[in-house]
Amino acid sequence: MGNKREPFQIMTRRFGLLNKVCCSVGGHDLSAAQSHILYEIDGHNSPSMQQVADTLGTDITTFSRQIQTLIKMGLIEKSPDARDRRVSMLSLTDEGQQVARTIDEQMNSYLEEVLSYLTPFEQETVMSSIHLFNEAMAKSDRCCHPVAEPKIKLD
Repeated sequence: MGNKREPFQIMTRRFGLLNKVCCSVGGHDLSAAQSHILYEIDGHNSPSMQQVADTLGTDITTFSRQIQTLIKMGLIEKSPDARDRRVSMLSLTDEGQQVARTIDEQMNSYLEEVLSYLTPFEQETVMSSIHLFNEAMAKSDRCCHPVAEPKIKLD
């Protein structure tokens, strides 16, 4: 089957995941990580910072910096949990909801266009394969973690 990594490298580049700015909405330039954060907060009812960081497989320190940037941009709000004030809950501002919806619409439009170049059978095959692949990745204990450096044995 050749180089298994190559198709994923190409797909990552074509999705723009390596770009410093993945999307510009309402005067805001957002990175792919920030876009993912907005998506996760929008999809849950006031999740905690730790929940979103865990979902994205991001360490809390890096994640906290992203949250501070999104707060300064006026896209999210952070508030203490009513039951445990040590826990911070996240929510989108009205502007954040609009930005998240716009990104979602843009991505869905892009994916619809890309899929339109395929037959209905090919579309179903691709989507089914992606679901299967995501399920298989979830079974790996290395899912969502950085690639570990090989251990070098010094004798």
